[in-house]
Amino acid sequence: MARNNEGTLETGRKVWRLVPSSLLGRILLLTLLAMGVAQVASSVIWVGTFRAQQVEGLVSTTRNLASSAAATTQFFKSLPLEYRHIVLDQLRDMGGSRFFVSLNDKHIDMRALPDSERKRLVTDEVVAVLKSRLGKSINLHVEFVHPDDLRILNTQLPLDALPKSWAHYALTLEPIKPPVLVTQVEIATGEWLYLASLLPAPYVSLDDESIPGQQIVFILVMIGVLFPVLAWLVRRQTRPLHKLARAARDLPLDEHRSPLREQGSAEIVAVTRGFNTMHRRLQSYISDRDQLFRAISHDLKTPITRLRLRADLIDDADIRERFESDLQELELLVKGALQGMKDTDIHENVEFVDIDGMLRRMAEAYGGESPRVVVEGNCAAYRGKPLALKRCLGNLVDNAVKYGDSATISVEDSPEQLTIHVRDYGPGIPEAELGRIFEPYYRLGQEHRRGHGLGLGIARNIAQSHGGDLEIANWPGGGLDVTLTLPRH
Repeated sequence: MARNNEGTLETGRKVWRLVPSSLLGRILLLTLLAMGVAQVASSVIWVGTFRAQQVEGLVSTTRNLASSAAATTQFFKSLPLEYRHIVLDQLRDMGGSRFFVSLNDKHIDMRALPDSERKRLVTDEVVAVLKSRLGKSINLHVEFVHPDDLRILNTQLPLDALPKSWAHYALTLEPIKPPVLVTQVEIATGEWLYLASLLPAPYVSLDDESIPGQQIVFILVMIGVLFPVLAWLVRRQTRPLHKLARAARDLPLDEHRSPLREQGSAEIVAVTRGFNTMHRRLQSYISDRDQLFRAISHDLKTPITRLRLRADLIDDADIRERFESDLQELELLVKGALQGMKDTDIHENVEFVDIDGMLRRMAEAYGGESPRVVVEGNCAAYRGKPLALKRCLGNLVDNAVKYGDSATISVEDSPEQLTIHVRDYGPGIPEAELGRIFEPYYRLGQEHRRGHGLGLGIARNIAQSHGGDLEIANWPGGGLDVTLTLPRH
């Protein structure tokens, strides 16, 4: 049962992969399906109505034909025996009538056409009319015969053996060869009236007709005309969405960058206007933040410098040394905070980045007789912010070498995402502390106090700004594994 469920899920996934991912593709696919279903449904209804009308007309025509056959039979039965052949000769000399008529000594056996719904409908109707007009006890045979199998007269001659004026005009319809309705009625002992005729047009075939070719051509022409027009209209409506998605993904915050053009439907115009408003607010926020941190940097450096000058006037060397140490730590904290804000900045525009080359250059920087960083695997160019990604990867590699002495970088690339594992061989991190490792200024024991506690937080912010994430876990055998995932869409 589980295996069947897995097979069903796998089949569902394969079908889902065939569905286009873009809005344009999905709208066009749904529209094509809707048009196809609507056309097939309307064609089925039309063909059903058309066939019902054809059957109704066929029954009415058959009834008239059977009435004529009954009248002809009654006419010949009413003639004296010596006049019947004279009338037949006169009919043949005149070119025949609706029927080819002959008098035979016996019933002629011929190969009948295979049974079909229309054949049974016509023959049953002819038999019913003849028996109602001539009497239920009358001996008769009604059958459809192909023209090549038709036999006429007592000698059972084929149709082509007769003079053309006798039967060809009534029983042939060049270039097609429609079936011939043969009715044989016993009007007296040893005397059979032979009546052969064609069904009148358009009922010259006994086969059930499929969808007419004109209807199929009409469906194809309509889809061929409407689908490109619809594709053009939908593309015009979705093109602003592509531009909006590209702008949102790249998010250029250049003050001189012109806003997106508001075009398309009212909903798309509203979304574009909202995006432009958000863009302007972000530009204002970034500008105000830059000014704020420049002011903070300037305002803090001045009193720190002043305090450093005053510290030089302190006579007690021990107090002066401790005071200078506090000032140095305060200055490092200010520089670290400003650097952290700078490293997580989003001013940078998006472009293709050679991650592979970037990692290998970082590994070469820790080279020597025994390389401390090893890179395994490779990847294609990634579309992102070059300096931000360099800071992110640099922080991860620096931490791995700093606290683990050496590192192994494993690269896994796929069409969906780029995954980079940075593993060090240090002591790792206690499981209870893993949840706090990304907090600003958070550091572990004395062995981890060489930095400001901002590197991993900056790296994760950069990863998240690219739509990815950063995860940390301890290896079972020791060391830390940092996993950076970056989506490729």
